Amino acid sequence: MSDYVVSARKYRPDSFESLIGQDNIARTLKNSIQRGQLAHAYLFCGPRGVGKTSAARIFAKTINCAHPGPDLEPCGECDSCRSFAEGRSYCIHELDAASNNGVEDIKNLMDQVQIPPQVGRYSVYIIDEVHMLSQSAFNAFLKTLEEPPAHAIFILATTEKHKILPTILSRCQTYDFNRIGVPDIVRNLRGIAGKEGVQVDDESLHVIAHKADGAMRDALTLFDQTVAFCGTDIHYEDVIRNLGVLDYEYSFRLVDAFLSGDYATALLEFDEILSKGFNALHFVSALSAHLRDLLVSRTGGLEALLDLPDSLRVRYKEQGERCSVKWLYDALGVTTQCEAGYRLATNPRLHIEFALMKLAFLNQVPVDAATAPQIRTGESSPNIAQSARPSQAGAGAPPVPATTGGHGSSRVPGDSAAGGEPAVQKPPKRKTGSSLSLSALMSEPEPDVVKPAATQEEAAQQLPSDEVLAGKWKDLAAMYASQPRLANALANAQLSFREEAGRKVVSFTVTNEAQKKWIEERILRDLEGKFAGLSGCGRIRLEPAVLPEEEQAPRIYMPTEKAEDLMSKNEEVRNLVVDLGLDIK
Repeated sequence: MSDYVVSARKYRPDSFESLIGQDNIARTLKNSIQRGQLAHAYLFCGPRGVGKTSAARIFAKTINCAHPGPDLEPCGECDSCRSFAEGRSYCIHELDAASNNGVEDIKNLMDQVQIPPQVGRYSVYIIDEVHMLSQSAFNAFLKTLEEPPAHAIFILATTEKHKILPTILSRCQTYDFNRIGVPDIVRNLRGIAGKEGVQVDDESLHVIAHKADGAMRDALTLFDQTVAFCGTDIHYEDVIRNLGVLDYEYSFRLVDAFLSGDYATALLEFDEILSKGFNALHFVSALSAHLRDLLVSRTGGLEALLDLPDSLRVRYKEQGERCSVKWLYDALGVTTQCEAGYRLATNPRLHIEFALMKLAFLNQVPVDAATAPQIRTGESSPNIAQSARPSQAGAGAPPVPATTGGHGSSRVPGDSAAGGEPAVQKPPKRKTGSSLSLSALMSEPEPDVVKPAATQEEAAQQLPSDEVLAGKWKDLAAMYASQPRLANALANAQLSFREEAGRKVVSFTVTNEAQKKWIEERILRDLEGKFAGLSGCGRIRLEPAVLPEEEQAPRIYMPTEKAEDLMSKNEEVRNLVVDLGLDIK
């Protein structure tokens, strides 16, 4: 067991060729060596685990190699290369700035810099986590960094470039290391698994790569942890259980539930996820990522944006084709808004459950309680037929009682068929299958219900009058009493009505573009749902419009103007000012 070396150290890059994901930096350093244009100070910055210190060691090893290869890779056989491999090199010095961050440590370094190398041409000083140096240490280091001896080269490495003094930055050539892409991490892990005799599938490697968040060192650490848990035969189920990763199957099932309008299934899936100990906010983030991948997979030419194994790409494409672009756009709006408001929510679980219900209702207008009796009594209403959820029929909700006569006419309970017999009521058939979206189900007629030819004319007659809608608007404003600014804006809005495509469009005014944009992005859907419930009609659309500035009431800013306005509106206040001789200026 004492001979065991973790993969992050065992497979650490030892040449520019093995430096993964940093091809541009490797090429630039190799070119500078080939042309003899070596700078005296370099700054390597970037996220953790992407190869900054490894690149510094490779660079130091290469410039001291006596016989570099044609591609400027260290030979590995000269005295300098052997001493470096055995950890006894006297021309490469590493300093940890986190524990040597004082002025005295820098003074010792400055004394050491004056000593020329015993083997090789250059003394390379690698200072890791250089941002940890104190202000005084930085200032003491400036002169040496700017004009070091000819044999000295400094390589500074940091994960927090913004903490480096500008005077230090101006003296260094800066190289920004990138996060390593998922395909590069998967490719490297697959090669290491082959060398270690570990059997692992692509799905498991992708889970590890995503969990590593662009850091190869983290990926190798997670790989060792997985091998310790699973042995040499690694399966996807064991990986997600060991690493605490949410299974993508939950996201697929949730989207199927959203498309079918089945909010009950979505809530049960969420409860199961919480019962397994997953973080609720991470769940919402995973759902947003899933919706994003669906949008990318259904759009041609964007395949390069998917970091998924081939087996999953097919499933994403199949489910993505069943979702419209608008639905995915609206769904992403719901999930991102849920993420943004999660930390401010008093009841975080209810906050997420409400978002899941909104996702299930995206394709429809909820049925209001005032219109529910029409379903029970079998009255023909296109509005109700279009807004009724398919999941209600399977959740115990009363079906729409209707039968078809010999010529396709529909009857309600109490009518008689052509032969005088009472019509037999049949509930509408519910279509099942994961490939059927709610919008397609709503657009197709029920097989057991044939609507009369005059349905559309009757629908037009059922639109509420302008007077009724104007009266209900006041009730709508009162429903937002807990939000005084919104309630005041709704109560003072000017209304106009028009019919368009079989719907009633209610245009209401706001004072500026900012209010209009906020309402359209945040609360317009909620306003439409509540107003549809108040008016008993789901075919109503709300449309905010900015009131022209010349029609707006003059705004009062100064205290004197406010006092005069109050006196003009309240006689008792005016009398009080006069009786007491108050000065309102």
